[in-house]
Amino acid sequence: MFLVVLGAAGAAAWLVFTPFGPESETFVELPPGSSTIYISQQLESAGVVRSSFAFLLVRWLKRGSLRAGEYRFDHPAAVTEVYARIARGDVYTKTVIVPEGASIFDIAARLEQAGFGTRQQFLSEQARQTALVADFDPRARSLEGYLFPDTYRFARKATLAQITATMVRRFRQVAAQLGLKENVHELVTMASLVERETAVDAERPLVASVFSNRIARHMPLMTDPSVIYGLELNGQWRGSIYQSDLSRDTPYNTYLHPGLPPGPVANPGLRSLRAALEPAQTDYLYFVAAGANPQGHSLFSTSLEEHARNVAGYRHALKKAGAR
Repeated sequence: MFLVVLGAAGAAAWLVFTPFGPESETFVELPPGSSTIYISQQLESAGVVRSSFAFLLVRWLKRGSLRAGEYRFDHPAAVTEVYARIARGDVYTKTVIVPEGASIFDIAARLEQAGFGTRQQFLSEQARQTALVADFDPRARSLEGYLFPDTYRFARKATLAQITATMVRRFRQVAAQLGLKENVHELVTMASLVERETAVDAERPLVASVFSNRIARHMPLMTDPSVIYGLELNGQWRGSIYQSDLSRDTPYNTYLHPGLPPGPVANPGLRSLRAALEPAQTDYLYFVAAGANPQGHSLFSTSLEEHARNVAGYRHALKKAGAR
């Protein structure tokens, strides 16, 4: 009898601890509410464990709860390892990074690269989902500005509708944090311009002050990112901005049309949203953007004459940097 028990124990140990499983990528989806028996059968059917009995044995020994989701297995492993992954919810996701200042076009390209449909499918989907932001921006024609920049982890089978909803939900969290309730359309549009004009945190309130001051004086904003966005919408963006682009009459051409553009030109982050809410109190009306300045910071001025000197200094620094 002892030998029988010893043999059974040895067999059980072999089933539990001897690595087994696929050599190549294998996915197993465990729906919410799945029973332990169902999970063990799915794992055996997929070739992840040698025996459902071994998984049930480990479950009986370890107790705890098992988490639903899709799991990826790509190498032989002991049943204890498989169990531990499901117990801690080590579900398979795809990471999508949306940087601050990314536009819907940038996000579309990143999602396509990650395997979540085509670029055009995302652009069409986000345009259909404007109801997600209708309560605070009834004028929104797209979700531009409301797809909050962050690092996202999506399930492999996540739909584009689920993805857009997740990004908008993240925006709402930040908006609540900032107390963003009124004039949301204008504030997000302003923040998007600030985001695209400087990556220097300390300069964001200063850039916002320039735009606010120009609007107060009925001066055109004359901001290139807005012009570029209008060209992108029309399929006319050539990768670089040319002098002729500044005369193309799109609604987003802030050289031709005073005031803010019709809507956001990118998706701003927290710091740019805060700058739009609380611009610095200055008399600045002009600036040379940090992104174009070899010295790495923007140059602000109150007069056209001072701005002209800053532009000349920027060009000299650019030429000097190119000569090195």
